Amino acid sequence: MKTPYKDIYKVLKLNRFIVLAVVVFAFLSSSIALWMAFSANKKVLNSAFAINTDGSIIPLKLVTQKENFKVEALAHLELFHTYFYNIDASNYEKNLEKALWLGNSSVDNLYRQKKSDGVYNRLLQYSLVQKVLSIDSKIIEQNGSYGFRTMTIFEINRGSVVDTYELVSSGKLITVDRNFPSNPHGLLITEYFENTLKKLTDESRKE
Repeated sequence: MKTPYKDIYKVLKLNRFIVLAVVVFAFLSSSIALWMAFSANKKVLNSAFAINTDGSIIPLKLVTQKENFKVEALAHLELFHTYFYNIDASNYEKNLEKALWLGNSSVDNLYRQKKSDGVYNRLLQYSLVQKVLSIDSKIIEQNGSYGFRTMTIFEINRGSVVDTYELVSSGKLITVDRNFPSNPHGLLITEYFENTLKKLTDESRKE
């Protein structure tokens, strides 16, 4: 006697095949996902750290942050020393105003001292041109804080006479909010001090 329904055994066999296929597919997918996660984790662990000079392990992210900080710090110092010392009668007010954005009261105090000593008046009176020739800064890290030491070579053109000077200055750097365009690097010079200033002769410049 024929029945309109399919054979129950055939239906069960088909269902079992489908269930097994789904289980196998899920197992293979999970295995592949676990293998990929393990490989990625191993790769990250092998590349997420760097060796310090003393042999200690440093997270690579921290290394990158320090490298980026050093690049910005050097750019900040070059910008400041250019504004503060590359001046003449036509641009000194504008340049000094920009320089004061890059440092704290220690820079402002030095500016006021120079002003009271008549440095800028002589600049105007004799039409002097003070031109920066080179800026060489070293970043010094100590206990999480950053200091610097900068050697600036500049010349003063007095018309018929051009004298060249070497200025060594130092200070510290702290992080502040970026202010475009006044302080694009988000750093501030503190404890700024002009350590030494000496006139260079032709012989000393050759050395």
